[in-house]
Amino acid sequence: MTNSPGAAATVAPRSDKVSLEARRRRTFAVISHPDAGKSTLTEALVLHAKAITEAGAVHGKGNRRATVSDWMEMEKARGISITSTALQFPYTTGSGDTCIINLLDTPGHADFSEDTYRVLTAVDCAVMLIDAAKGLEPQTLKLFQVCRHRGIPIITVVNKWDRPGRYALELMDEIHERIQLQTTPLTWPVGIAGDFKGVLDRRTGKYIKYTRTAGGATAAPEEHIEASRAHEIAGDDWDTAVEESELLSADGADFDRESFLRCTSTPVLFTSAILNFGVNQLLDVLTQLAPSPNGAIDVDGNRREADSPFSAFVFKVQAGMDSAHRDRIAYARVCSGTFERGDVLTHATTGKPFVTKYAQSVFGQQRSTLDTAWPGDVIGLANAAALRPGDTLYSDVAVQYPPIPSFSPEHFSVARGSDPSKHKQFRKGIEQLDQEGVVQVLRSDLRGDQAPVLAAVGPMQFEVASHRMAAEFSAPITLEPLPYTVARLCEPEDVKLLARLPSVEVFTRTDGVLLAVFATKWRLETVQRENPEITLRGLVAADQ
Repeated sequence: MTNSPGAAATVAPRSDKVSLEARRRRTFAVISHPDAGKSTLTEALVLHAKAITEAGAVHGKGNRRATVSDWMEMEKARGISITSTALQFPYTTGSGDTCIINLLDTPGHADFSEDTYRVLTAVDCAVMLIDAAKGLEPQTLKLFQVCRHRGIPIITVVNKWDRPGRYALELMDEIHERIQLQTTPLTWPVGIAGDFKGVLDRRTGKYIKYTRTAGGATAAPEEHIEASRAHEIAGDDWDTAVEESELLSADGADFDRESFLRCTSTPVLFTSAILNFGVNQLLDVLTQLAPSPNGAIDVDGNRREADSPFSAFVFKVQAGMDSAHRDRIAYARVCSGTFERGDVLTHATTGKPFVTKYAQSVFGQQRSTLDTAWPGDVIGLANAAALRPGDTLYSDVAVQYPPIPSFSPEHFSVARGSDPSKHKQFRKGIEQLDQEGVVQVLRSDLRGDQAPVLAAVGPMQFEVASHRMAAEFSAPITLEPLPYTVARLCEPEDVKLLARLPSVEVFTRTDGVLLAVFATKWRLETVQRENPEITLRGLVAADQ
């Protein structure tokens, strides 16, 4: 490069480049109650961004293909998301700007709350999906509370408007009353639930008319029609949409960016993900309104700005993505600075160097070599045996981000290898499932190393563990349920006393934490009342 003034002027300072790239990023999670259409919406977003040419969800079991975000065999068989998935793709807005989307699809089932919670530590915004017929469901409410606690702005999407459901105004009232969020719809349905013709764009006043495609496998054509012509095309349905939109305005339900970022209001859109209706509008809202990365808060409560030296936060570890390679991928959210493949970083937990030769960009199960990443990006670090969820990586200036707490388990089972000759595979598989956070692994001198206890928030975690032990490690296991439902942290000096009590057992978790488990919460209360000298502390509950 020459040193002429003109050449120098074209090269932005490094910190300016980081800030520019951070502003182009949108990193968000899609969260919902099971069966609200989350993976279908994820697929539709990727389709409309032209990252794939045809959606995986197709009507009819005979020709149904798996979505890009549900790649595990159990996910394909059950039709539900079992593990979170990262998808990165570019999206060109109507104004011609290109944004980089980092989309994290999450499990909706309550049994996998811990995985969803980890994902929510790595995003700047959440898209909350609500079934038009069911409204706010228990898991939806819990996820709203997690987002509120973490200060994550929420965009609400009412899905399945192509099917019979509730009245739109009724759904808005329910959201406002049950979770104290002011709804500020950006689009409003033209046609009742089950007769979805299009939407009134409340920002422009235009009618966006949708046209179905075969099986919803391709992007639905849209026609943007001036309000003056909308009645001719949509008739009374348009008039009703206009009247209801005016009622919303009179009630103060117009979008306000400040209250959205403060998490006191939520913009709302109406979609049918299976038909690809309303998906373009969601992409535009994400790129226009969702916050871009602005650094992260460290353990001391200080913000590490996005243009600071490189740092990243590991929020997930996943193995078994490629049956041909037994490697393990650590998903890390870039919090600050620039990542370049081959950089030698510092692992904050151990202080040891970590070489990033095998860095990858992740798109569902697909992986490709990644050379550079910026704040907001999710990078996959292969062969990352030393990394655990909650770990921090940094360069130059030390930083430590808050760890991810383990949830309080409510289900416990003794795991034993079905084939004694597979002892080595058994130990390796249990260790890997523990490191990934699929289950918590507990041990005690009483039970021995051959019979670790698996602890989980929900029983489906045991199904995943059993399936993966057999499929990935050729070490099938049997599970013997234990009669415990409550766990508490305990102190070393109290272990002997607790171990002598009936319906109580003490285990050591892999991270060294001592857990006392009790048959019921009433048994816990009795132990505490009769032994006030014992110190027992609660863990993070799955519904917090």
